[in-house]
Amino acid sequence: MKKLSNAVDRFCYSHPGFGIPNLMKYIVIGNAVVYLLAMFSNWSAVSFLSFSLSGLLHGEIWRLVTFIFVPDDANLFWLAVSLYFYYFIGSVLEREWGTAKFTLYYLLGAALTLIGAVIAALVTGNYGYAVSGTGNINLSMFFAFAMLYPDAQVLLFFLIPVKVKWLAWIDAGWFAVTIVASLVRGYLLGWLLPLIAILNFLLFFWPEITDFFDSRRSVASRQNSHQTIHFKSAVKQQEKKAREQGYRHKCCVCGRTDTEYPNLQFRYCSKCAGYHCFCEDHIYNHVHFTE
Repeated sequence: MKKLSNAVDRFCYSHPGFGIPNLMKYIVIGNAVVYLLAMFSNWSAVSFLSFSLSGLLHGEIWRLVTFIFVPDDANLFWLAVSLYFYYFIGSVLEREWGTAKFTLYYLLGAALTLIGAVIAALVTGNYGYAVSGTGNINLSMFFAFAMLYPDAQVLLFFLIPVKVKWLAWIDAGWFAVTIVASLVRGYLLGWLLPLIAILNFLLFFWPEITDFFDSRRSVASRQNSHQTIHFKSAVKQQEKKAREQGYRHKCCVCGRTDTEYPNLQFRYCSKCAGYHCFCEDHIYNHVHFTE
């Protein structure tokens, strides 16, 4: 997966002229036009734009492209909100990545959706099942935005400011519920297309994901190392010892305490196993504890 992600970056670097500038603008305009056509006639009148294996086998090759212009929502208000939101996200991603990489991300998501639809049609034998809209592609695009800008805020229900990363976790949970429910019902497209959308996201962000988990393991290993002093735990231990013994610090070499010598400085050695205190005269002059 990492090799594929690196190959994508090399391709975009070697072909800076690749891509469609302002791609999301054309996607939004196309959705708006198709919506108006459906309103002036009916939704069945624009069904020839959806993708189906049956239509493709009959030579209707335009379906390979036009399905992305079929709106996901028939409600004008929510369609306008979603188109504006995804236009904003797409524009930000294009500025961040460049036209080549963003175009590749979106078109690869569309291509994977078509592949998933073809596989489902071949497996179920239902060649006439139509796939329209780019809901899964848009959600994959939202995950990419959340990965790059996790602390960006949006207004939930136009009132509540929420960080994008929390919305992404909610969407991921809904993704999981949808996939499980579709598996239970035996609905192949219901779980195959969401998984393909996740595959597109993983392909582009695999290095960042692996680096994140590697850093978490590195932090955990340092915390569990015998050379790591957990200062909060050490402070609690010393406070308890001070109450029991009448002093807080005692040099492990000379035995002097902070009660007897209040002006003496005491330190803990990070190279000793456990929590061992030394006075200023012996902090750099002692044999390290190994057990």
